[in-house]
Amino acid sequence: MSTVTRAAARDKRHQRIRLNLSGTTERPRLAVFRSLNQIYAQVIDDSVGHTLAHASSLEESLRATAGSKTERARAVGRLVAERARTAGVSKVVFDRSGNRYHGRIRALAEAAREAGLDF
Repeated sequence: MSTVTRAAARDKRHQRIRLNLSGTTERPRLAVFRSLNQIYAQVIDDSVGHTLAHASSLEESLRATAGSKTERARAVGRLVAERARTAGVSKVVFDRSGNRYHGRIRALAEAAREAGLDF
């Protein structure tokens, strides 16, 4: 019998999701990576392999944000949406990277929607 770790199961889910999900020029991919303490988001055009906008909780403007990790994820969602809108992107596909859609992932997604991204 083999024991599948939580990380291995997430990686498998991520690979399965990415088979059908990719960013195009019209609808780039909003990819989210969640580590234990930080959260990162990128808007990626997979057809040319370019990152159009990005934000993370490690940025100077967001490090000063007091509060929980969920509140920092909301701030990252708002910031990545602003930067994507500046880059001319209004519609994206959401890539949650195999994570469940709750907690910090959901907070980031809802904040990005409120800031003007459509997905």
